[in-house]
Formats: sequence, structure tokens, C-alpha cells
Amino acid sequence: MSGALFDLPDGAAPEPGRPAVRLGFDADDPVLAAAAWSRLAEPADVVAGALVAHLGAGPALAWLVDAAGDPGRALREAAAAEVPVPDASGEPASRRGATQRLAAAVARWVPRLENLDPRRELRVLERYGGALLVPGDPRWPAALGDLGPAAPFALWVRGEPDLAALAARSVAVVGARAATSYGEHVASRLASGLVDRGFTVVSGGAYGIDAAAHRGAVAAGGPTVALLACGVDRFYPQGNHELLRRVAEGPGCVVSEVPPGSAPFRQRFLARNRIIAALARATVVVEAAWRSGALSTARRAADLLRPVGAVPGPVTSMASGGCHALLRDGVATCVTDAAEVAELAGDLGEDAAPAPRGEARVVDALDETGRRLWDALPLRSPASLESVARTAGLAPREALAGLGGLALDGLAEQRDGGWCRAR
Repeated sequence: MSGALFDLPDGAAPEPGRPAVRLGFDADDPVLAAAAWSRLAEPADVVAGALVAHLGAGPALAWLVDAAGDPGRALREAAAAEVPVPDASGEPASRRGATQRLAAAVARWVPRLENLDPRRELRVLERYGGALLVPGDPRWPAALGDLGPAAPFALWVRGEPDLAALAARSVAVVGARAATSYGEHVASRLASGLVDRGFTVVSGGAYGIDAAAHRGAVAAGGPTVALLACGVDRFYPQGNHELLRRVAEGPGCVVSEVPPGSAPFRQRFLARNRIIAALARATVVVEAAWRSGALSTARRAADLLRPVGAVPGPVTSMASGGCHALLRDGVATCVTDAAEVAELAGDLGEDAAPAPRGEARVVDALDETGRRLWDALPLRSPASLESVARTAGLAPREALAGLGGLALDGLAEQRDGGWCRAR
């Protein structure tokens, strides 16, 4: 086929004499192919996600190898196969737009084909006792499918590999790196309380609220999952190395969608947040300023129809401004303790938070007449029946009957010819 539909962007035309790309591993192996895509494409690359979802990881990799040698022919094949490439807004692109987006993607993927061999990263992972999860593995969390073409190709795990089981009953506790002592205290208390209720605590392993949530879960002896923006061979940030080591060696795990050796940078942190939002059954923001990355996690969770909670803070605290915005905009539900978070994320009926109860008062069980008489009774000096009845707005006969009931309950006594509250 030819014509305007297949006019290719600059740089997409085949180069005479371009050497053929040869892979040094079995690209038909679905595990190796998925691992390779986690190296080739940056996190949340929806063009790569659409291609892999449509063709499969192995065939998509073979297509890319062909595109490295003859991009024009490969792009025409992709157009004929009607690969559903999304546009920048996430909607299906036109055929011409899809071809252009694929051509641009090939240009950024092909340089990473050089020396590509996921077996190296797998050997590194093996040295750390880790596991690679790919879609179709029973340990793969099915909830990540809600991300569509933005779903990760693979997950590199250190620690407990059954991420599906960990995510089945889980809550993401996220917030600002520059947290206050109030925020860190609340995050730790929430995490320990959730662990006591059988939940896994999910967070991003960063300083501040993330670290406090992980510490609370570890201290309570429960599972917690830390999602990193770098390879799992490097616990980042360095200041949380010991904490992340304890997470990986406990009943939880440390997870990344990029292979060992990958460095952290801003876009990977932002992309990592979508996995936190999709993995957990609910997301709770403890502290977040107006431009905090935790707000992107919360809004992504809301887009995925996950419950979102926010912990209120002082109205004068900039650290809680983002939480208050989520509450004001109706994105989040106000939560103040682990029981309320469990109700938000848990099973209907089984995880309902107990109704709040104030301090019990002696008059709570009294009827209207009893409460009026109780208010009318003097504390010390007895008052006559007529005086008590007049103060309570009751007839003397009605007041006498009511005072007898209060006396039986030990709340009133008759003394010196009058009535007063029991001592």
C-alpha cells in the first residue's frame, strides 16, 4: 500500500545498508520478551503498551527488530494489523496518527536494542533472590489490567513474590516527602492499625509519609509493598536503605517495573504512582501540599474507581492543603483512623467502622421527664417537691412519680423533707 496514509515522519524511512538487528536471546520466550520491553520502553508508554497488548510481547519485539531495519515496511504492517494506538488524550488515534506515533516510538526504542539481553538483569535479580512477574503468572495482580495500555510489561520483585495475594486486601498510604511530625505519626498509626486488620500497606518507599507508613507496617509485623522508581538492585533513597531491606526481608516486598540497573528520575516517580493507585484497593493521602505527587496518585485512583481517603490537618498547615482540596472537591472521603480506612477499602459489612461514641452520661438512658427532673434537682441543698416540679415544668404528681424512678436508679434522694441529686 502507498499514499498519504503512509507518509512517514523524518527519520522513519529505511536507510540503505543499515545492518540488521540480531537479538542474543530467545525473543519467542514470553518472559524474556516482557522483560525486554521493560527495558526498551519507559514506564507508562501507552504506544508500547498498545503494541504489546495487540501482538503479544514476543511478536511485538520481533516487529520492532524488523522496524529497526525497514521502518516503512514495519509501519505499513502495523497499520494493516490495525494496532489500536492511543493518541495523546488516550482516545484511539486515526490511522495516520497511529502510524506517526508508532514511527516516533520506534525512533526512541531502537537505540535500546543495542546489547539488549534481559538475561543479564534476570541473573542480577536471581542474586538478590528476586522474581520476575509477567501478565499471566498467577502471582500477577490482575488489578493492574485496569491501567490498559499504561500497564507495566513486567514487575521485578524482591521479597514475597505473590503480589496478587498481597494486593488482594491492600491500602496505599501516601503523602508528602516533607512531612510534619503530625503526618508521620498518623501515617505510622494508620499502617499499624491496617496491618492488625489484615491489610497490606502499599507505598512508594520515599522519605516522609511513605517511609512512616512502611515503618508502621514493619513494626506491626505485617506485609508492606514498596514501589520503586529504579531497579530493585538499588534501594532508593539511600537514607531508606535499611527500611527497604527490612521490607524485602519481611512478609512484603520491594517492586519495580524497570529492570535492575535502572536509575530513578522524575518521570519514573510520576509513572510509578499509577501502579500504586491501581494495585491497592483504596488510596489514603495523609499529608500533601498543593503540588504534591501524592495528589496524582489519589486522582489516578479516583479515575480507576478506587476509593480515596484523605486525612485532614490544621487549616493553617500548607502540608495538608492538598488533602483539604481532595475533600472539598469530593474526590476523597475524610478518614481519621485505621477503622475508617478499613471500612473504605474492606469488605462491605465485615469491615464497617464502629459508630463513634462520646463519653457516657448518666442521663443518656433517661426519658424526657427524667432528664427534666435531673436538670431541676439541686446538687446539695434539698428542694421541695413543688419547687422541683415548678423548675422542671411538671405537675407535682408527675414530678413525684418521676423522682421515685430516679431514686430507684440511684440518681436522686429524698433528704430533710426535700429532693436533691444522689451523692
